[in-house]
Amino acid sequence: MLLYPSGRYQREMSNLGLVLGALAVVLISSLWRGLVYLIWRTYAIPKRFRKQGVGGPCGKFWSGSLEEIRSMKKAGRKLILDINSHDITPRVLPHYLKWMSQYGETFLYWFGPHPTICITDPELAKQVLSNKFGFFPKETPFPPSVLALLGKGLPLTEGAEWVRHRHVVSPAFTMDKLKMMTKKMAACAQSMLERWQDQATQAEGQREMVVSSQFQELTADVISHTAFGSSYAEGKEVFQAQKELQTLAAESLLNVNIPGYKYLPSRRNLHRWKLERRVRNTLMHIIQGRLDSKDSSYGNDLLGLMMESCRSDPGQERKGQILSMNEIIDECKTFFFAGQETTSHLLTWTVFLLCTNQELQERLREEVLRECGTEIPNADMLSKLKLVTMVLLEALRLYGPVVVMQRMAAKDMTLGNLVIPKDTRLSIPIAIIHRNKKVWGADADEFNPLRFKNGISKAAKHPNALLAFSIGPRACIGQNFAMLEAKTVIAMILQRFSLSLSPNYIHAPADILTLQPQYGLPILLRPLNV
Repeated sequence: MLLYPSGRYQREMSNLGLVLGALAVVLISSLWRGLVYLIWRTYAIPKRFRKQGVGGPCGKFWSGSLEEIRSMKKAGRKLILDINSHDITPRVLPHYLKWMSQYGETFLYWFGPHPTICITDPELAKQVLSNKFGFFPKETPFPPSVLALLGKGLPLTEGAEWVRHRHVVSPAFTMDKLKMMTKKMAACAQSMLERWQDQATQAEGQREMVVSSQFQELTADVISHTAFGSSYAEGKEVFQAQKELQTLAAESLLNVNIPGYKYLPSRRNLHRWKLERRVRNTLMHIIQGRLDSKDSSYGNDLLGLMMESCRSDPGQERKGQILSMNEIIDECKTFFFAGQETTSHLLTWTVFLLCTNQELQERLREEVLRECGTEIPNADMLSKLKLVTMVLLEALRLYGPVVVMQRMAAKDMTLGNLVIPKDTRLSIPIAIIHRNKKVWGADADEFNPLRFKNGISKAAKHPNALLAFSIGPRACIGQNFAMLEAKTVIAMILQRFSLSLSPNYIHAPADILTLQPQYGLPILLRPLNV
């Protein structure tokens, strides 16, 4: 055994002690400076906004107003709305309503330790969302549950990384490609409607059905076929795991983020990690199927285009225009979730509105039969369904999938008459902007599709007041896909069925990352050919 001379050993231990002591001093000093900064800003930032005439609720150190928000949202979830009431804000944004009544339309609150300014003016929202210079990025870091659900795909990337992802993904969403997808969309819808027809026939002409869950399966099947070339059966593992991840993400959004907690083997984290592995393994299986194929091309759907970007191409690699395999998996997560979730809820709320407006439902049916007859609609037929388009846009206004959007000031910014300090979050409550009577008129709380008869830009007093798919360079890349799919399905339903609301329906819209009926949408289906 090698023994150190006692003097040398003591010197080395002394040096080690000095190093550890220095590290401890640096760590304690950093923690102290961070704590002082957090405490200082809880006084300095409200003072800075008060000088600009902006007030807001006082929050607790570190947790801010989260406790109050949780309490109000819990109470809001107990409200049951009249089926003719489309003002969902008391259920999904009760804290915004309370603070707007106390402090005005622009107010400051603390979401945990993060100062957050509420922006309800559509012009200011436009300036934030349309900025092309990265001054208002999405808030970071993202909650682990959200990253597990969506992956760091196109919606969650920024700067040059976002440009690279967009360059690879956007060719899959050209109008020519979307028109080609219409046949697959219609085939998936036809399969669902044939099942409806059989079930209604067995029930002697009328059948109660919870269509919200049916639409979830349908849109899952559509996105599987059109974007990934697989079937719903193959992608079922992904969708089931993502539904659980969605619940975890919704539950965690109002929790205080404890640094380092995401690495601890808690019950919630273990469950999240298990779901993440299920999603990744299934996606890798789908991708491996393409890799093992002997075709010269990986296909012209979304997955094929992304995989083509991974081929060994030095020119593309030098330009930074390829995606790694992990990035492809993240994009798959994003489009599996977004392509299924948002469109299914658009269909659900559109059917709800048609069930409660029988006269309009008949007018839509007349338009569909005039332009499409009883044939399966193609892209050219769908482009002529003007009233159907108006109804879908009004459904997006009243029941858009996203209730609130968040951004962050990358540096001190001037926004209208406000000076926004760096790292302040900006909250844009879409559901409130979509019901602003000064913008949309006295009937803002009412269902009136004809407001869109002259197009989106002329439907309100501000041309960018409809924010369901966002606006600007970060607008939803899949919005045309969603609208085309929704038109296809609604047209095919109206060709075959009369719809009415079940007496068992409870009108309780809920924000579970996306806006959905808390108790589902049961309706009564009656085939038209009976």
